[in-house]
Amino acid sequence: QVQLVESGGGLVQPGGSLRLACAGSGRTFSTYAMGWFRRAPGKEQVFVATISGGGSTYYTDSVKGRFTISRDNAKNTVYLQMNSLKPEDTAVYYCAAMRGTRWGPIAAQRVYEYDYWGQGTQVTVSS
Repeated sequence: QVQLVESGGGLVQPGGSLRLACAGSGRTFSTYAMGWFRRAPGKEQVFVATISGGGSTYYTDSVKGRFTISRDNAKNTVYLQMNSLKPEDTAVYYCAAMRGTRWGPIAAQRVYEYDYWGQGTQVTVSS
């Protein structure tokens, strides 16, 4: 069992930055691949970024060059650094954990491949 708690959301102006954090429980955290998803108002939950247990990363096209996913296994935490934020980045952001044997760029984009989810943190980009 892995419990995930997101933090770091808030209100930011266009062009600004935020860093989201997702703290996980359990001694096997490093064996899980991690992902960030988001759900905008009235829209489906969509993939944002993923990082494998070994540190490989993959991003959706709309955030490439602006967002960076990273992990600190000693702290059981995964981060999402978000720069050059746009109003269309406004959403509830969720982190999720996947048992590492299934990870790959395609599988990591699928909501149903993840085993555990956090409660979400709101990010609002507005002037």
